[in-house]
Amino acid sequence: MTAPRNASPNPGEGPPAAIRSADTTLTLDDAQLAAQLYTLRDCLRWATSEFHVQRLHFGHGTASAWDEAVALTLGALHLPWDVDPAVLDARLLDIERKRIVALVRARIETRKPLPYLLGEAFFAGQPFTVDERVLIPRSPIAELIEHDFAAWFPETPPARILDLCTGSGCIGIASALYMPTAEVDLADVSAEALAVAKINITRHEVGDRVRAVLSDLFDGLEGRRYDLIVVNPPYVDARDLAGMPAEFRHEPAVALGAGADGLDIVRRLLREARGHLNDDGVLIVEVGNSDRHLEAAYPEVPFLWLEFERGGHGVFALTAGELDEHAARFV
Repeated sequence: MTAPRNASPNPGEGPPAAIRSADTTLTLDDAQLAAQLYTLRDCLRWATSEFHVQRLHFGHGTASAWDEAVALTLGALHLPWDVDPAVLDARLLDIERKRIVALVRARIETRKPLPYLLGEAFFAGQPFTVDERVLIPRSPIAELIEHDFAAWFPETPPARILDLCTGSGCIGIASALYMPTAEVDLADVSAEALAVAKINITRHEVGDRVRAVLSDLFDGLEGRRYDLIVVNPPYVDARDLAGMPAEFRHEPAVALGAGADGLDIVRRLLREARGHLNDDGVLIVEVGNSDRHLEAAYPEVPFLWLEFERGGHGVFALTAGELDEHAARFV
Protein backbone atom coordinates (compact mmCIF):
# COMPACT_ATOMS: atom_id res chain seq x y z
CA MET A 1 0.00 0.00 0.00
CA THR A 2 2.12 2.85 -1.29
CA ALA A 3 1.51 6.26 0.26
CA PRO A 4 0.65 8.93 -2.36
CA ARG A 5 3.30 11.63 -2.65
CA ASN A 6 0.75 14.38 -3.24
CA ALA A 7 -1.27 13.72 -0.11
CA SER A 8 -0.65 17.24 1.12
CA PRO A 9 1.12 20.19 -0.55
CA ASN A 10 2.54 21.27 2.81
CA PRO A 11 2.51 18.16 4.99
CA GLY A 12 4.15 19.70 8.02
CA GLU A 13 2.06 22.84 8.22
CA GLY A 14 -1.28 21.47 9.33
CA PRO A 15 -4.67 23.18 8.90
CA PRO A 16 -5.24 26.95 8.99
CA ALA A 17 -4.95 28.69 12.34
CA ALA A 18 -8.70 29.22 12.51
CA ILE A 19 -9.22 25.46 12.47
CA ARG A 20 -6.38 24.73 14.87
CA SER A 21 -7.74 27.18 17.40
CA ALA A 22 -11.30 25.88 17.26
CA ASP A 23 -12.90 24.74 20.50
CA THR A 24 -11.71 21.24 21.38
CA THR A 25 -12.90 21.02 24.96
CA LEU A 26 -15.15 18.06 24.16
CA THR A 27 -12.55 15.28 24.08
CA LEU A 28 -12.44 11.51 24.39
CA ASP A 29 -9.98 9.53 26.44
CA ASP A 30 -7.83 7.13 24.49
CA ALA A 31 -9.90 4.07 25.32
CA GLN A 32 -13.10 5.76 24.12
CA LEU A 33 -11.33 6.97 21.01
CA ALA A 34 -9.91 3.54 20.17
CA ALA A 35 -13.38 2.05 20.50
CA GLN A 36 -14.59 4.30 17.66
CA LEU A 37 -11.79 3.48 15.23
CA TYR A 38 -13.24 0.36 13.70
CA THR A 39 -11.05 -0.23 10.64
CA LEU A 40 -7.52 0.41 9.45
CA ARG A 41 -8.94 3.10 7.18
CA ASP A 42 -10.42 4.85 10.25
CA CYS A 43 -7.05 4.76 11.99
CA LEU A 44 -5.22 6.12 8.96
CA ARG A 45 -7.62 9.04 8.57
CA TRP A 46 -7.51 9.91 12.27
CA ALA A 47 -3.72 9.63 12.56
CA THR A 48 -3.19 11.77 9.47
CA SER A 49 -5.46 14.48 10.87
CA GLU A 50 -3.69 14.43 14.24
CA PHE A 51 -0.25 14.71 12.63
CA HIS A 52 -1.39 17.69 10.56
CA VAL A 53 -2.84 19.48 13.56
CA GLN A 54 0.21 18.88 15.74
CA ARG A 55 2.64 20.13 13.06
CA LEU A 56 5.08 17.25 13.31
CA HIS A 57 8.30 17.13 11.34
CA PHE A 58 8.71 14.31 8.85
CA GLY A 59 12.22 13.39 7.80
CA HIS A 60 13.05 9.94 9.12
CA GLY A 61 11.73 7.78 6.33
CA THR A 62 8.46 9.56 5.50
CA ALA A 63 7.65 12.85 3.80
CA SER A 64 4.11 13.74 4.89
CA ALA A 65 1.46 13.21 7.54
CA TRP A 66 -0.18 10.56 5.35
CA ASP A 67 3.07 8.67 4.81
CA GLU A 68 3.73 8.76 8.53
CA ALA A 69 0.24 7.48 9.32
CA VAL A 70 0.68 4.61 6.85
CA ALA A 71 4.07 3.69 8.34
CA LEU A 72 2.75 3.84 11.90
CA THR A 73 -0.40 1.81 11.38
CA LEU A 74 1.24 -0.88 9.26
CA GLY A 75 4.17 -1.06 11.67
CA ALA A 76 1.86 -1.34 14.67
CA LEU A 77 0.02 -4.23 13.01
CA HIS A 78 3.19 -5.91 11.65
CA LEU A 79 1.90 -5.61 8.09
CA PRO A 80 4.16 -5.22 5.03
CA TRP A 81 4.23 -2.05 2.92
CA ASP A 82 2.81 -3.93 -0.08
CA VAL A 83 -0.17 -5.33 1.79
CA ASP A 84 -3.36 -5.79 -0.24
CA PRO A 85 -5.34 -2.49 -0.04
CA ALA A 86 -8.44 -4.56 0.76
CA VAL A 87 -7.09 -4.75 4.33
CA LEU A 88 -8.03 -1.08 4.78
CA ASP A 89 -11.59 -2.06 5.56
CA ALA A 90 -10.74 -4.94 7.87
CA ARG A 91 -12.09 -4.47 11.40
CA LEU A 92 -9.37 -4.26 14.00
CA LEU A 93 -9.18 -5.96 17.36
CA ASP A 94 -9.53 -3.75 20.43
CA ILE A 95 -5.89 -4.36 21.38
CA GLU A 96 -4.77 -3.33 17.87
CA ARG A 97 -6.75 -0.09 17.96
CA LYS A 98 -5.35 0.77 21.39
CA ARG A 99 -1.81 0.05 20.17
CA ILE A 100 -2.23 2.44 17.25
CA VAL A 101 -3.71 5.17 19.44
CA ALA A 102 -0.87 4.79 21.95
CA LEU A 103 1.74 5.09 19.19
CA VAL A 104 0.10 8.19 17.72
CA ARG A 105 0.02 9.80 21.16
CA ALA A 106 3.66 8.92 21.78
CA ARG A 107 4.70 10.29 18.38
CA ILE A 108 2.97 13.60 19.13
CA GLU A 109 3.86 14.03 22.79
CA THR A 110 7.49 12.92 22.72
CA ARG A 111 8.36 14.04 19.14
CA LYS A 112 10.35 10.83 18.86
CA PRO A 113 10.87 9.75 15.26
CA LEU A 114 8.56 6.89 14.37
CA PRO A 115 11.31 4.28 13.76
CA TYR A 116 12.41 4.65 17.39
CA LEU A 117 8.86 4.01 18.56
CA LEU A 118 8.56 0.95 16.31
CA GLY A 119 12.14 -0.20 16.93
CA GLU A 120 12.66 -0.71 13.23
CA ALA A 121 13.57 1.18 10.07
CA PHE A 122 13.84 0.12 6.44
CA PHE A 123 16.92 0.76 4.32
CA ALA A 124 17.59 -0.53 0.80
CA GLY A 125 14.41 -2.56 1.17
CA GLN A 126 15.65 -4.34 4.29
CA PRO A 127 14.45 -4.02 7.92
CA PHE A 128 16.94 -2.90 10.56
CA THR A 129 16.63 -2.76 14.32
CA VAL A 130 17.15 0.80 15.57
CA ASP A 131 16.99 2.68 18.85
CA GLU A 132 18.34 5.95 20.21
CA ARG A 133 21.90 4.65 20.23
CA VAL A 134 22.06 5.07 16.43
CA LEU A 135 20.90 7.39 13.68
CA ILE A 136 17.80 6.33 11.82
CA PRO A 137 18.79 4.99 8.36
CA ARG A 138 17.82 7.37 5.56
CA SER A 139 20.88 7.81 3.33
CA PRO A 140 20.44 8.02 -0.46
CA ILE A 141 23.46 5.71 -0.64
CA ALA A 142 20.83 2.93 -0.55
CA GLU A 143 20.37 3.43 -4.30
CA LEU A 144 24.05 2.76 -4.94
CA ILE A 145 23.87 -0.43 -2.89
CA GLU A 146 20.83 -1.64 -4.82
CA HIS A 147 22.89 -1.32 -8.02
CA ASP A 148 25.99 -3.02 -6.53
CA PHE A 149 28.01 0.21 -6.94
CA ALA A 150 28.13 -0.73 -10.62
CA ALA A 151 29.30 2.72 -11.75
CA TRP A 152 32.71 1.88 -10.23
CA PHE A 153 32.59 -1.91 -10.31
CA PRO A 154 30.81 -2.76 -13.60
CA GLU A 155 32.01 -6.35 -13.91
CA THR A 156 32.79 -7.65 -10.43
CA PRO A 157 31.37 -6.25 -7.16
CA PRO A 158 33.89 -5.00 -4.59
CA ALA A 159 35.40 -7.84 -2.60
CA ARG A 160 36.26 -5.84 0.53
CA ILE A 161 33.99 -3.06 1.81
CA LEU A 162 34.32 -0.75 4.81
CA ASP A 163 31.21 0.92 6.23
CA LEU A 164 32.79 3.64 8.35
CA CYS A 165 30.73 5.53 10.98
CA THR A 166 28.38 2.59 10.60
CA GLY A 167 25.78 3.28 13.31
CA SER A 168 23.12 0.59 12.90
CA GLY A 169 25.25 -1.16 10.28
CA CYS A 170 22.62 -0.59 7.59
CA ILE A 171 24.98 0.45 4.77
CA GLY A 172 27.45 -2.37 5.28
CA ILE A 173 24.90 -5.09 5.98
CA ALA A 174 22.72 -4.08 3.03
CA SER A 175 25.87 -4.15 0.87
CA ALA A 176 26.59 -7.68 2.07
CA LEU A 177 23.02 -8.74 1.28
CA TYR A 178 23.09 -7.31 -2.25
CA MET A 179 26.66 -8.50 -2.93
CA PRO A 180 26.90 -11.99 -1.43
CA THR A 181 30.59 -12.39 -2.26
CA ALA A 182 31.69 -9.24 -0.39
CA GLU A 183 33.37 -9.17 3.01
CA VAL A 184 32.39 -6.13 5.06
CA ASP A 185 33.76 -4.33 8.10
CA LEU A 186 31.43 -2.12 10.14
CA ALA A 187 33.42 0.47 12.09
CA ASP A 188 32.28 3.07 14.60
CA VAL A 189 33.74 5.04 17.50
CA SER A 190 30.61 4.30 19.57
CA ALA A 191 30.47 0.96 21.38
CA GLU A 192 26.73 1.53 21.90
CA ALA A 193 26.17 1.94 18.16
CA LEU A 194 28.17 -1.21 17.46
CA ALA A 195 25.95 -3.13 19.88
CA VAL A 196 23.00 -2.28 17.62
CA ALA A 197 25.02 -3.13 14.51
CA LYS A 198 25.77 -6.57 15.99
CA ILE A 199 22.05 -7.12 16.55
CA ASN A 200 21.51 -6.43 12.85
CA ILE A 201 24.38 -8.70 11.81
CA THR A 202 22.64 -11.51 13.69
CA ARG A 203 19.21 -10.53 12.40
CA HIS A 204 20.35 -10.77 8.78
CA GLU A 205 22.55 -13.84 9.34
CA VAL A 206 25.65 -12.31 7.74
CA GLY A 207 28.10 -12.93 10.57
CA ASP A 208 30.29 -15.10 8.36
CA ARG A 209 31.11 -12.09 6.13
CA VAL A 210 30.42 -9.02 8.27
CA ARG A 211 32.23 -7.98 11.43
CA ALA A 212 31.88 -4.97 13.77
CA VAL A 213 35.03 -3.08 14.76
CA LEU A 214 35.43 -0.40 17.42
CA SER A 215 37.47 2.30 15.68
CA ASP A 216 37.90 6.07 15.78
CA LEU A 217 37.81 6.45 12.01
CA PHE A 218 40.76 4.33 10.82
CA ASP A 219 42.61 4.02 14.14
CA GLY A 220 41.33 0.50 14.82
CA LEU A 221 41.77 -0.71 11.23
CA GLU A 222 45.54 -0.79 10.94
CA GLY A 223 46.76 -2.91 8.05
CA ARG A 224 43.32 -3.32 6.49
CA ARG A 225 42.66 -2.18 2.92
CA TYR A 226 39.43 -2.08 0.96
CA ASP A 227 38.08 -1.86 -2.57
CA LEU A 228 35.30 0.41 -1.37
CA ILE A 229 35.01 2.70 1.65
CA VAL A 230 31.53 4.12 2.26
CA VAL A 231 31.05 6.76 4.95
CA ASN A 232 27.99 8.52 6.31
CA PRO A 233 29.81 10.56 8.97
CA PRO A 234 28.62 13.34 11.25
CA TYR A 235 28.39 16.31 8.88
CA VAL A 236 25.81 18.80 10.18
CA ASP A 237 27.22 22.31 10.54
CA ALA A 238 26.61 24.40 13.65
CA ARG A 239 23.91 26.54 12.06
CA ASP A 240 21.85 23.62 10.78
CA LEU A 241 22.32 21.75 14.06
CA ALA A 242 20.92 24.67 16.07
CA GLY A 243 17.84 24.88 13.86
CA MET A 244 16.94 21.20 13.73
CA PRO A 245 13.35 20.18 14.60
CA ALA A 246 12.69 18.42 17.90
CA GLU A 247 12.64 14.98 16.26
CA PHE A 248 16.38 15.15 15.59
CA ARG A 249 17.15 15.84 19.26
CA HIS A 250 16.43 12.17 19.97
CA GLU A 251 19.27 11.02 17.72
CA PRO A 252 22.80 10.77 19.16
CA ALA A 253 24.39 14.21 18.91
CA VAL A 254 27.82 12.69 18.27
CA ALA A 255 26.47 11.24 15.02
CA LEU A 256 25.13 14.56 13.74
CA GLY A 257 27.28 17.62 14.47
CA ALA A 258 30.81 18.05 13.12
CA GLY A 259 31.97 21.56 13.94
CA ALA A 260 31.22 25.00 12.56
CA ASP A 261 31.20 23.92 8.91
CA GLY A 262 30.32 20.26 9.38
CA LEU A 263 33.66 19.06 8.03
CA ASP A 264 35.62 18.10 11.16
CA ILE A 265 35.34 14.37 10.38
CA VAL A 266 35.45 14.71 6.60
CA ARG A 267 38.83 16.48 6.71
CA ARG A 268 40.30 13.49 8.57
CA LEU A 269 38.69 11.11 6.10
CA LEU A 270 40.28 12.85 3.15
CA ARG A 271 43.70 12.73 4.82
CA GLU A 272 43.57 9.13 5.98
CA ALA A 273 41.33 7.17 3.58
CA ARG A 274 43.96 6.55 0.90
CA GLY A 275 46.04 4.50 3.33
CA HIS A 276 43.18 1.99 3.52
CA LEU A 277 42.12 1.91 -0.14
CA ASN A 278 43.42 -0.47 -2.74
CA ASP A 279 44.94 1.21 -5.79
CA ASP A 280 41.73 0.86 -7.81
CA GLY A 281 39.52 1.60 -4.80
CA VAL A 282 36.81 4.22 -4.33
CA LEU A 283 35.79 6.46 -1.42
CA ILE A 284 32.11 7.46 -1.19
CA VAL A 285 31.08 9.98 1.47
CA GLU A 286 27.81 11.69 2.38
CA VAL A 287 28.11 15.31 3.54
CA GLY A 288 24.56 16.56 2.99
CA ASN A 289 24.13 20.33 3.21
CA SER A 290 27.82 20.72 4.04
CA ASP A 291 28.62 20.09 0.37
CA ARG A 292 28.95 23.84 -0.13
CA HIS A 293 31.52 24.08 2.67
CA LEU A 294 33.48 21.18 1.18
CA GLU A 295 33.69 22.73 -2.27
CA ALA A 296 34.73 26.06 -0.74
CA ALA A 297 37.46 24.34 1.31
CA TYR A 298 38.85 22.29 -1.61
CA PRO A 299 37.99 24.14 -4.84
CA GLU A 300 40.62 22.26 -6.90
CA VAL A 301 39.46 18.76 -5.92
CA PRO A 302 37.22 17.08 -8.55
CA PHE A 303 34.49 15.77 -6.25
CA LEU A 304 32.01 13.69 -8.23
CA TRP A 305 28.62 14.66 -6.85
CA LEU A 306 26.15 11.84 -7.30
CA GLU A 307 22.52 12.11 -8.40
CA PHE A 308 19.73 9.91 -7.09
CA GLU A 309 16.42 8.91 -8.64
CA ARG A 310 14.58 8.93 -5.30
CA GLY A 311 16.04 12.21 -4.09
CA GLY A 312 18.94 13.12 -1.86
CA HIS A 313 22.10 15.11 -2.36
CA GLY A 314 25.53 15.83 -0.90
CA VAL A 315 27.19 12.48 -1.66
CA PHE A 316 30.56 12.51 -3.41
CA ALA A 317 32.96 9.93 -4.79
CA LEU A 318 36.74 10.08 -5.18
CA THR A 319 38.96 7.35 -6.58
CA ALA A 320 42.22 6.28 -5.00
CA GLY A 321 44.02 7.95 -7.89
CA GLU A 322 42.27 11.26 -7.25
CA LEU A 323 43.13 11.07 -3.56
CA ASP A 324 46.77 10.54 -4.56
CA GLU A 325 46.71 13.44 -6.98
CA HIS A 326 45.34 15.90 -4.42
CA ALA A 327 46.93 14.47 -1.27
CA ALA A 328 48.85 17.69 -0.59
CA ARG A 329 45.61 19.63 -0.32
CA PHE A 330 44.31 17.36 2.45
CA VAL A 331 47.26 17.82 4.80
